[in-house]
Amino acid sequence: MSHQSMKVTNSPQLSALYLQEMGIEQWKLAHPERLQGYQHQASELDSSCRLLLVSSACPQGEIAVMFERVLKSIDLTLQDALHVSAQDLEPDMHHQLEWVWFAGCDPLEIKNAKTLTSPILTKVDGNNDEKRKLWQQICSYK
Repeated sequence: MSHQSMKVTNSPQLSALYLQEMGIEQWKLAHPERLQGYQHQASELDSSCRLLLVSSACPQGEIAVMFERVLKSIDLTLQDALHVSAQDLEPDMHHQLEWVWFAGCDPLEIKNAKTLTSPILTKVDGNNDEKRKLWQQICSYK
């Protein structure tokens, strides 16, 4: 699998990417619960997802290489990881995650998952202090 082909979460995010590439502006309802008859249903992650990367940017190129090295350190591969933006993260989603990595955004509590926090990955790559902090977080779970 190439570094460019990291899985993107469900089809709404992929659809949003297509719309963005076509120059079509997308709107998101700020308070859907105010709609009459609204019933929230938590989304469900693919069962193969063991690590969820929550970040404004999906790793690509050299950043994907660094991301893959971190995954290997916790016995995961790119196929085990999904990317989602913070605005699309649902804290009450159904999951079988082992890890949630918040990169460059405020962390949320995701039940039954180990949490990592770091600056956005472009600021971790090549920064030994940030890499050390990330490694210390990983080691705290072993």
